[in-house]
Amino acid sequence: MEKDDLKFTAKHLANKLKLRNVNSEVVKRHNELKKVYDNDPQMASIVDSAVVKGENLDDPFHSKVLMNDELNLPLKTGLHRAVGGDHDYSTPGDILCAALAVCLESTLRMIADRLEIQLEHTKVSAEAHLDVRGTLKFDKSVPVGFQKLNLEVEIGSNNAGEKVLNTLFSAAVKSCVVYQTLKPGIPITKTLKII
Repeated sequence: MEKDDLKFTAKHLANKLKLRNVNSEVVKRHNELKKVYDNDPQMASIVDSAVVKGENLDDPFHSKVLMNDELNLPLKTGLHRAVGGDHDYSTPGDILCAALAVCLESTLRMIADRLEIQLEHTKVSAEAHLDVRGTLKFDKSVPVGFQKLNLEVEIGSNNAGEKVLNTLFSAAVKSCVVYQTLKPGIPITKTLKII
């Protein structure tokens, strides 16, 4: 174990990860949320949302999805050229990959903040692999749906070594809602590169 890893591990991972860093904005917010959820567990149940309202129905290749029921943020969408689309906007597969990448990267950052790991670099790339012959009904032996997902993650820190960053990565994967939702249904390969 590297000297910095030993020092970091002893200081921050001892005491069964109580995670009480008072300087952490994540800890401050989570402590407040814990009080709320302890008093009313129903408050912890949330619903994320997206709505597509059919516009320009004579164009089968484009639509617009409104995300977040409070903000109704619009995102123009298109279809992949492999299914006949123009591939001029984000496709549903791109949005799925984005959801996975954003969820994992933000989970990494929140856990790092709680543990006082100073991140210098993060990059999460997600790729979804699909044989479109299934969805196009060109080959009945090809399943409809993505066959696999690949994740490539890069993490760099100025105060944590490889062992701690591997632990951080494992904790983030275990806490990533989108990853844990997708994992039972599709193989997901993971690659971690320490920068």
